[in-house]
Amino acid sequence: MKRFIAGLAASILLWAQPAYAQSILRDAETEAMFNDMSRPLIIAAGLSPRNVRVVLINDDSINAFVAGGQTVYVHSGLIQAADNANEVQGVIAHELGHIADGHVVLQSDGARPAMGISILSMVLGLAAIAAGAGEAGMGIMQAGQQAAMGKFLSFTRVQESTADAAGAKYLNAAGISGRGMISFFKKLQNEEYAYGMGNIDPYAQSHPLSGQRVANLTHDLQMGPAWTAKPDLPLEERFKRVKAKLRGYVADPKTTMNIFPETDQSVYAHYARAYAWHKAGYPEKADAESAALLKADPHDPYFLEIRGQILLEAGKPAEALAPLREATNRSDNSPLIATTFGHALIATDDKANYPEAVKVLRQAVARDDQNPFAWYQLGTVYDRTGDQPRAMLATAEQASMNGNSPIAAYTARGAMAGLTPNSIDWIRAQDIAMTAQNDIDENPKKFKRR
Repeated sequence: MKRFIAGLAASILLWAQPAYAQSILRDAETEAMFNDMSRPLIIAAGLSPRNVRVVLINDDSINAFVAGGQTVYVHSGLIQAADNANEVQGVIAHELGHIADGHVVLQSDGARPAMGISILSMVLGLAAIAAGAGEAGMGIMQAGQQAAMGKFLSFTRVQESTADAAGAKYLNAAGISGRGMISFFKKLQNEEYAYGMGNIDPYAQSHPLSGQRVANLTHDLQMGPAWTAKPDLPLEERFKRVKAKLRGYVADPKTTMNIFPETDQSVYAHYARAYAWHKAGYPEKADAESAALLKADPHDPYFLEIRGQILLEAGKPAEALAPLREATNRSDNSPLIATTFGHALIATDDKANYPEAVKVLRQAVARDDQNPFAWYQLGTVYDRTGDQPRAMLATAEQASMNGNSPIAAYTARGAMAGLTPNSIDWIRAQDIAMTAQNDIDENPKKFKRR
């Protein structure tokens, strides 16, 4: 009985939790666009742009969510479904409403009453069954489950409506039109009808129906000072580029070629095909598309980045250096682009390039320490230059980020043994070793030797 109730309680808690199984897509151009389009909204929400991140998830469903902390997760499917940057801003504004109002933290408040109803109905139902009223007992449990679910869904619908209202307020305060928010909800409404959901029970949903959301928001947004604000044309152009390259990266190459046939000579088509051909394993065709991009703008950092990446992964690291070096410089030393540049420097197997690789990669991890690949590359070049203590420290950083506490603890201690005591690197190694060891001690079964 206890095991059954515990399992039931866990299932209630899971109603409120998003899926974490999707993979994060990291791209310098996309992240720069997210930062710029969300910054005024983050400020309007009373949050700090330094602490809030918008992260792209590789998932073709139309969705976005927050999951604790101050990170907004946007599915790749949402980018493909959006017609313009303003629609994405409407979604981000809504998600910032969840963050600013602390909805993730408060979800336990919604789950607790539902759990209580569920457990009580389970106890009563089992008591009835024990007394010989099996059918009545099952009915009590089923009714309790439905009541618990209804209680929790009512709570989440209130949260969603509150986030909608907050998002509308942030859009107006930031001087960004709410047209995109309305048009995107209408798009979701059309999806509901397309899937035969026009007659669904609104009380059995975690979100208000899209039509109701449109009705609730339209007046406030239309009467707001930002409704007639003109679109940010440079931002819209950036969105079109990001959407095209994302299509080329995540979609099946045949799908990409159908959407962007060879007859389409637009920048967006070249961008999408460059990624599609590269993904499909046709480096010559991918390189030709990247050359077309650079013909349109020889010094665009992101066009230079894809050209260098194609050359690097085609086994031509020396040829990749020039475009990647310029891409790094022109992107204000974007950590992601700099990491690719550092990788290319190492891949030349030319010792003369190693000092520059160390410099570039150290700068990359200093600006973005949540990049396991950058730490791996830095560890590689330290190893090749004979700096074993710092090679071990880089490995410890990577292992810590990947949740491999035994490796993190071992390599961090190894780094400490070779570093100057109380130096910055030594102190960092000590922090990793202590954190990793605490994790091992607190989770002995997780790290039990096999």
